[in-house]
Order: sequence, then structure tokens, then C-alpha cells
Amino acid sequence: MPLNSAEVSERDISAIISDLSGGEGPLLPILHAIQGAYGHIPEAAIPLIADALNLTKAEVHGVVTFYHDFREKPAGRHVIKLCRAEACQSVGGAELGERVLARLGLDWGGTTANGAVTVEPVYCLGLCACGPSAMVDGKVVGRLDAARLDAILAEADA
Repeated sequence: MPLNSAEVSERDISAIISDLSGGEGPLLPILHAIQGAYGHIPEAAIPLIADALNLTKAEVHGVVTFYHDFREKPAGRHVIKLCRAEACQSVGGAELGERVLARLGLDWGGTTANGAVTVEPVYCLGLCACGPSAMVDGKVVGRLDAARLDAILAEADA
């Protein structure tokens, strides 16, 4: 379970960086480990990583913002990733995306006010023959329709 963002510790982040900085191409493993520990990449981690790897803060920030899997803010208790690729869009994925965003009052990447759900776009889950598809808390869901989506949201307490 990720730590609470209020518990961000430069000492703990530095320990993660130290453990992984000796490997080849350490930036991505360090970012993954920090996100695994905190559920996101805390702002305080950026200068520590940059200093340890002899990079600029802008370079580290650029990597964090380039990859969709890294978050700058904590996600909700449940993360719903809806496929936005062409195959899913062609079988109703766009409408399902609009439905969930409207129901929750969010934009892509947003989290409900109660912290229950974060909705993120993803560009292909490899379930093209079973679209529309989603990933809910790391579990893939194929042949998604409005009823299944409503059930997922109800279970997520959104």
C-alpha cells in the first residue's frame, strides 16, 4: 500500500535512489520505485533524483510527464483506465468514456472529490477483439458496456 503523501520523506526517497542509481539507465526504475512507495512521484523527489543522476530537474520532470503511467498527484483508491485506441472507439468506447466522465464530473486524469476513483485514458490494452476495454485496479475488463461500467462505478463507491 502506498504511503500517504503527507508522509513524504526525503530520507526515504534518497534511500530508493541510492539503492537503484548504480544500475544501467536508473531513471525509470527509480521513478517506478518511488511511485510504488508513494502512489505518485512527489514533487520533492524531482530535485533529489536530478542531483543523484546528474540531470536537470527539467529532464526528470520531462520523463515523469511524458510517460502516462507516472502520476504527479496521488490517484484515487480505484483507478479506471479506459481504452482510447481506435478498435475500442469503433465499438462504443468513446461514448463510454464520455459517460463515465460526465457521471463523475471529471476530465481525463481526474479524481473524484471523495478520492474514490481516478479515470485515466490508456491507448490499447491488447484486447482489441473484446472492445471496448478497460483496466480496473490492474485487472483488464473486456466487452465493456454501460451496465458493466455502472456496476464498476457502483462497486468503486463513486
